[in-house]
Amino acid sequence: MPPAAATARCPLLRRAPAAPLAALRGAVSRSGMLRRLGAGAGGGGGRRPPAYGGLLLDAGGTLLQVARPVAETYASIGRRYGVTKPEKRIMEGFKRAFSAPWPKTLRYQGDGRPFWRIVVAEATGCTDNDYFEEVYQHYADGDAWRLPVGADTTLRELKDAGVKLAVVSNFDTRLRKLLQDLNVSDMFDAIVVSSEVGYEKPAPEIFKIALDRIGVEASKAVHVGDDESADRAGANAIGLECWLWGEDVKTFSDIRDRILTTEPQ
Repeated sequence: MPPAAATARCPLLRRAPAAPLAALRGAVSRSGMLRRLGAGAGGGGGRRPPAYGGLLLDAGGTLLQVARPVAETYASIGRRYGVTKPEKRIMEGFKRAFSAPWPKTLRYQGDGRPFWRIVVAEATGCTDNDYFEEVYQHYADGDAWRLPVGADTTLRELKDAGVKLAVVSNFDTRLRKLLQDLNVSDMFDAIVVSSEVGYEKPAPEIFKIALDRIGVEASKAVHVGDDESADRAGANAIGLECWLWGEDVKTFSDIRDRILTTEPQ
């Protein structure tokens, strides 16, 4: 990955309103029941095909949102280890460390510990390994993350409509467990993680791997992510359309509507 790519937005910097998992599961059940009732009454027979055959989703900052601000988490855990930095300064240090050029090919190699250890130390001024491990393990648990409102329902509706789904993420090896914890792992036809495939967005290879795994051509798919360089520029470089999260689409309902109600390409 070129040094400029290291300035891509961090998944821990973005939060969005999210619904509790129990509420999401209830919404899915109600949605599925309505679809079945509609089909039984003769509805859905003339449903147009989806506008896209495949949806690629960024994880951190798009599909996964932190449950509370990262600086608040670093500070609250850090109090037990003597961290006294104000949250504002913790966030300043976090952004500074995350955006600094990374000398190696990948920021997230394996479990990502070498990279995240530097980020946590720069953000808080604390180099205590026990503190780092507690922070690291905190973000390895699904309770530290939330799905945006409507994500679960939208993914199921798209899957029911025949759209192939893939996660394409610059992330470490914690990602698969997080998707399982949040009960969305089984919805995806492919999960492509940079630390596993050896490429980070915006490298074209990571997008091509995802498209190959779901069997959809770039011209028939769309990618949704939150970073202009890593997501939009990377996807567009191989002829893959990209919608920026928070700009082109602001909710998962927006994604669903653009895929299911737009005329096919």
